[in-house]
Formats: sequence, C-alpha cells, structure tokens
Amino acid sequence: MGESLIAVVAEGRSGRVYLDPCKVPIVSEHAWKPEQFMNQESPNLVSGRGYGFYIWADLFTDRQLAALTTFSDLLIEVREQVIEDAMTAGLMDDGVRLRDGGKGAVAYADAVVTYLAFVVDKLADYSSTICSWNSPNEQMRCTFARQAIAMTWDYAEVNPFSSSSGSWNSMLKWVCKAISHLPASGSADVRQRDARARVRESSNVMISTDPPYYDNICYADISDFFYVWLRRNLSDIWPEECATLLTPKADEIIANTYRKTSKKEAEEHFEFGMAEFMKESSVKQISDIPATIYYAYKATETTKDGKVRSTGWDTFLQAVVSSGFQVTATWPLRTERSARPNAIGASALASSIVLACRTRPKSATLVSRSEFVAALRSELPQAIKLLQSGYIAPVDLPQSTIGPGIRVFSSYAKVVEANGSSMPVSDALTIINQVLDDVLYGEESELDAETRFALAWYAQYGFKPGPFGDADSVARAKNTAVEGVVRAGVGETSGGKFRLFHRGELDENWDPTSDPRLVAWEALQHLATRLERQESLAAGLLARLGDVGDRARQLAYLLHKIASDNEWAEEALVYNGLISAWPMLQAKRPEGEQQKLPGSS
Repeated sequence: MGESLIAVVAEGRSGRVYLDPCKVPIVSEHAWKPEQFMNQESPNLVSGRGYGFYIWADLFTDRQLAALTTFSDLLIEVREQVIEDAMTAGLMDDGVRLRDGGKGAVAYADAVVTYLAFVVDKLADYSSTICSWNSPNEQMRCTFARQAIAMTWDYAEVNPFSSSSGSWNSMLKWVCKAISHLPASGSADVRQRDARARVRESSNVMISTDPPYYDNICYADISDFFYVWLRRNLSDIWPEECATLLTPKADEIIANTYRKTSKKEAEEHFEFGMAEFMKESSVKQISDIPATIYYAYKATETTKDGKVRSTGWDTFLQAVVSSGFQVTATWPLRTERSARPNAIGASALASSIVLACRTRPKSATLVSRSEFVAALRSELPQAIKLLQSGYIAPVDLPQSTIGPGIRVFSSYAKVVEANGSSMPVSDALTIINQVLDDVLYGEESELDAETRFALAWYAQYGFKPGPFGDADSVARAKNTAVEGVVRAGVGETSGGKFRLFHRGELDENWDPTSDPRLVAWEALQHLATRLERQESLAAGLLARLGDVGDRARQLAYLLHKIASDNEWAEEALVYNGLISAWPMLQAKRPEGEQQKLPGSS
C-alpha cells in the first residue's frame, strides 16, 4: 500500500488551520524497529484481516519509528542524569537496583526511567498509522480508540514536539497525573503470575478484579503493541518481566477460537479457567472482607429456541455462583467515557457493575423455582427504583438489574426445577429480565391517562399515523378519549388517522405553567428538545416542571425500553441521553424556579 498527504493541520491565532499539502521531510533511516510478528489469526489485530501488516513495525511510518526510537535511546542518557541529580539531592549511591529492593539513587533512576518508558508507550499509541483525526474536537485520536486495532485508511500523524494532543509533553502530563493519584506510601508485592496459581499459593487474600470478558477482547495479542516498546526500554531494569519476546498467551483465560481447535474447546477453556479461579478465590478470601468483582460487558446471542441470552454474563456468573460465592451487594459505577468512539451515536454501556461477594453460608437453603420467582418479585422492584433514583442510564438498567437479581439467586444453596435439576444462571437471568420488564411496565399505572395512551400508541406506531379506530380503542382502554389526547397537545387527528407529534414539531416557547392540561409525555418531549438545543434551557424547564419532571424521568425509562425493543436506535439515544444528563440538569436549575404545577402532588 502507498500513502498520500492530504492536508497539514497547524496552530493558528484562533485555532486549527488546515493547509494544502506541502513537502514533509522524508526519514529513511532509524536505528531500530519492532520486528516481532503479529498474530495474524487474532480477530483484534488490524480488524482481524491483517491488511498486509505482518510485524509490529508495519503499523508505523519511518518518521514515527525514528521519533519513537530516538526517545527510547534517550532514556539511557536520562537514567545517568537522574542518578547524578539524585545523589546531588542527598540520595546515597548503594548500587542496588529497584528490582532488588533498592532505595538509593540507582533505584530512583530505575523508577523514573520506568515511568518515562510508559510515556514512550503512550506516544506510540498516538504515533501509528492507525491513528485518526477527531474532527469535532479537532485533535488526534489514538490507536486504541477501541479495544482493538481498527484499520484506518485516512490516518493522522502527530508532531511529537508540538503542544497539541499526542505530543510528548501531552503524554508526559498524563503519566504524571496518574502518578500523582498513586498511593504515596506503603509497600506492595507485585507478581506476574497465572491468577489461579497466585491465589492458590496465598492465604487470607482480598480479591478485587475486573475479569476477562469471554471472547470479547484478545488482551495479550493487543498488549504486544506496547510490550515490544517496553521490552526494548526496560529489559535492563526489569529483565524477568521482559524475558519473553512477546507476551505469554497460551494460558490466557479467554474464549479464543483461533488458539483452540474449535469454538466448543475455546468456550470450555474459558469456563473451566474462570470456574477454577473463582473456586480458589472463594476458599482463600478473607471472611470479613467481601471480594469485589467488576464487570462491564453487553453481549447477547439468540439461541435456537429464540431466547436471548448474555453469553459473557452467563458463563461468568455461573462461575461465581458455582464456586460457593454469594453476591451480597451490587452497584453500578460510571466508568466509561460517553465520548469514547463506540459510545458516540450508540447506546453503549457507561457503567461497570461491582459485585460484592462473600462465601455462601453453609446454612443456605434449597428453594423451588416458584419460591425463587416470588422472592424476585418481592425484592427486585425496590432495587430497580433505587437504581432509577441514582439516574442509572436506561441502557445500563438491564445489566444493573442483574446484580440484585443474582444476589437473590446466589443466596440459596440451589434453586430446584420441577424435574429436580438445579437451575442454571442462564435461566435465572431470563427470569430476572422478565421481572424487570414487568416492573417497568407496571410503573405505567402511575402516569396520567393521556401519557399512558401515548405510550401504548408509540409502542405500536412510533410517530407514524395510524387508524383513528385503533386510537379510539386504545384511548378507551386507558380511560381517556382521543379528543382529550389532542387537547393535551400530544397528537392530532386528520383524514381518519391519528399520530403523535414528533419532538421537532413542538412549540419551542412552550411554558408548562400556562398549560391547562399538562401531561408527562409532553413534558418529556420538551425536555428532550431543549436538551438538544442547550443544557441551560432543559435545566430551566425541569425546574418549572416540579413533580411532573419526576414522572417524565420515569417515562423516559419506558420509552427507551420500547425504542430498544423496536431497534429505533436514534430514539433510544434521545431517552438514554436525557436520563444520563438528569443530575447535571438538576444541578443547573436556576435558584427559586422550583414550583408546583397543575397535576403536581
């Protein structure tokens, strides 16, 4: 493949300036390049197709390689300078390296160079031909904008000596910021070991882990992108950790088909490994401290019988429950950036679920399927309301609900089916999702009649027109009339048809305080349109809505569910975005504007 310069981006007086192509210095020589081979079978390496990239050096231009190797070579000089400066500052020169427990000038220099090697790695992330241009923000997008290497046909190349994103100084600031958040004191014993073996050889452990996600990410394959640079820069400082040419992969606990002879064997490798790790953890975990397990994975598949199941969750949670762990508490944490590429224009998960687990007591009882379902219906509604009160985004709600549902399931020694078999986690998850749907749709009864009509109509027709006869039937069922719905400003009738007004048709100057028939549907749609225009407009409206705003938020969860079920992606994004922005809108509400409205309680 070849390459052709399209444009040059420069710093102007009022921002970025885009210039016509000009001559750029050609670099034909560089002292070193990473010549280790990529794994061509990995689905995460260059979109899983290879595209002619065989060794890691192929991902970089000669100019990028020259810059990266130059920075790497300078680390040797930096280390000698750091030793000299440290001794001048009063540290003794005991000659003991950091890996051997040294605390003098030599060990200090090893630590500084280790951190600087991380800066080189971050610079490599912004200095490959996979990098792209983030047009809205007018800045560089790194190689790993996703947890995979996605082929980039139009790539952006950073000037490492600039003051812009992707430069050396920018990367240095990020690493310094990370260091400032590390513990300032204490000691740690860090081992590069198989997790199962590490737990097995320890006693009184405290587990806190973010486990692998089934077949979603090829962690070891991807990490080689950084490891080839780390090994070059740190082999002298950390010889044992950098002993292999590439990262170990054979025992990695993921369901990687290309490392096994079949998909079934790959799944068995993951399931057995995860179960073994969880079993060791439940035995060694300190009894008075919970194990904490993070999980953020949304992947489903439809089985032959038409059921939708979350493969990653099924397998992972089955390992947790079968190991003897009981989930005692759960809570979603906002851990993902909303501006990350896979979240832009999509309902991507924004939260990780934290499971607090303790060893299940020996006194745990057996229950029947019906008893388990009854317990779920008793406990889950309150848990869902608690999640909603925390402004959990609708896209996160199904996964967040799994936590309290599995907490009920795992509290029993076994849930027994009618045929005497033990209920698997996959069936428990199906029941949990069913109860979630029942709870969400059960909240409909708390809404006004016109909104309940609009909700039912939206589920069937969206914003498209439908027969007036159907509208009349739905209105009667919801204890209202089509005329009342029209007077409420929710929709219109024309030519024997009825349709809901789309948000874009609503009066942008609408004032809820002067609306004689205020309904939650109308309030929600106006909130959505004003949020699209300006946050302060939505915040001001929310302040004037009073308790009707709470019902509008409740409605947003229902509409997101309907839009997702109908695969109306843009509609789902609107309601998900509104709920996600709700805390911010409340914080921005103008002082003194909170008031009661007609229909408020």
